[in-house]
Amino acid sequence: MTKITLSAIFLILFGIQSIQAQDSLFVALNTEEKNTLWNDFTYDMGNVVGGVGFAYSRPLYWQGDDFLRFGGVAAGTVGLFLVDDEIRHNFLSHKDDVPQGLLEFGRYAGNPQNNYGITGAVYLTGLFTKNEKLRRTGVLMIASATAAGFIQQLSKSLVGRARPGAGFGNHHFKPFGGTAAYRSFPSGHAVLTFTTTYTIAKQFDNPWIKGGIIGVGLIPGLSRIYEEAHWASDVALSWAMSAFIVEAIDKYLDRKYEKKYNPDASAKESNLEWNLTFSGDQIGVVLQF
Repeated sequence: MTKITLSAIFLILFGIQSIQAQDSLFVALNTEEKNTLWNDFTYDMGNVVGGVGFAYSRPLYWQGDDFLRFGGVAAGTVGLFLVDDEIRHNFLSHKDDVPQGLLEFGRYAGNPQNNYGITGAVYLTGLFTKNEKLRRTGVLMIASATAAGFIQQLSKSLVGRARPGAGFGNHHFKPFGGTAAYRSFPSGHAVLTFTTTYTIAKQFDNPWIKGGIIGVGLIPGLSRIYEEAHWASDVALSWAMSAFIVEAIDKYLDRKYEKKYNPDASAKESNLEWNLTFSGDQIGVVLQF
């Protein structure tokens, strides 16, 4: 066998070994990446469950200011309840002036599949790009929507408040009514959209950006009043409940993640306030953050 033949065989064998080594390295790296993604995913989903449990347990640890905020929400909800009929008639009196696009946006933005599509996209982007800040935001969105969504579904069945469009008035209740006509309190559309937009708004320190994002989150709740699907008190309580849940779970996640979009702002104590205001023949809800 000539030296050329031996050299050729050597090169072929060396090439095969090199390819096998590269394949092994690729598999190892790919497996490591998959393991990292899986570990991050399971860690995040554990924090979703933990965040939901933390939010539900917070009333057990309330102190003076917490009870004041709760009292403000309760008083505001009762105040709106007393004038729900007047607010409904006022909304209907100028419904034709509201752009149809806003009503349609409110209708579709509050659908669970659309809302979870947004939250899922935010989380998965953070997961696959290995961006812990974005992952944390996605976890906060998913956990908050889950916690608030379960409460609103349970409350609807237990309370059984008649929807405005049912024609029974704002004082009509049928606990465990079962039918869609008795599932007005609170508003699922308002809960899901405000939970999502409030979470996103928390990532910004600029009050104009923050206020603009929250303003978008108010549209679905207001649209449900125009469409006679919910009373004003249903919607306002939904907004307040969503904000409180997001704040609670955000505090829980502070212990679990190091990075945030806006660490300086998130380190500040929340000044969330919910108030009912009257001025002449107008009524308003003020959410201060």
